[in-house]
Amino acid sequence: MTRFGDFQTLCSQVPSYPWCNLFYRQLLHNDPSALTGLSANTSSAPIGVDPQCGIPKVKTDGSLGNIANIIACGASVFVVLSLIILASRRKAAVGRTEIRLFFFIYLLTLPLQLLTTGSVLEQGSTALVALTAIHAGLVATLFWSLLGNAVVATQVVEDGTLSSIIPLSIVGACFFIVTTYISLDVALTISRTFGPSNPPQALSSVPLFVLTSIWPAVATLIYFCIMLYIVIYVLNEIRPLWFYILSGILFVVSQLAYFLLNKVICKGSSSKVDGSFIATLLETAAVSVLYIAWRSITEEDWDNDVFYPS
Repeated sequence: MTRFGDFQTLCSQVPSYPWCNLFYRQLLHNDPSALTGLSANTSSAPIGVDPQCGIPKVKTDGSLGNIANIIACGASVFVVLSLIILASRRKAAVGRTEIRLFFFIYLLTLPLQLLTTGSVLEQGSTALVALTAIHAGLVATLFWSLLGNAVVATQVVEDGTLSSIIPLSIVGACFFIVTTYISLDVALTISRTFGPSNPPQALSSVPLFVLTSIWPAVATLIYFCIMLYIVIYVLNEIRPLWFYILSGILFVVSQLAYFLLNKVICKGSSSKVDGSFIATLLETAAVSVLYIAWRSITEEDWDNDVFYPS
């Protein structure tokens, strides 16, 4: 029976699930006999732990790695850079600094996603473990930044000031440090606090599961609830509402594609590609629509007005 916090099902059923890199290293050092099937050979093992389908490491029997998602991540980098530039031009828009921070953190996750899910590094290697831990830390921080943008939008604190940036940065740093440390502890068994699973095959870590799965879902739900309240009851606007709804739908569909279509596409393509590239493109589309939604509620700001000194 799968318990709360167990990754065994995810690591065997969902190709290219990045947090499985941590458990692969854990098993490699604590119970290598548990690594069977596609995971038995570290030099060719795909992402996952005994996955039913996985993309072999690059150069294994001519494998290009997870080439589709590598391209999707690369294209998304240019899209997000464009969003940062566009947001920077709106000098007086509410939450400009905070939303640029959100875009910047998302930008940082893309090359890490490319490396942790691209089947370009050897499974069990220290480099892959370190990059995966940093990736996990940035993902947890990303969703704090998203929620922080909603708090700023309520104007409880003045946006772009130290009263906004300092708390946002301190809490974000805490999320990053804690999640990164827990991830490293899961992989390297630094301590017994977040160390090896019991039993090893369960691939269990409740803190890691909460920070990488539960927390993003909760933060996203709270963000959209706050923004819909602001748009409907505070601003009394309709057009931004549809942008926020569309962004939320795109994000949900991206997760459904990742967890439901991933293995189907992997098997259908004979382990050449999986559904992670679809999820990446949909996530980037959700972030892009989020920018449009933010722009639509700040487009009447005074940055476009003429200022006449008295």
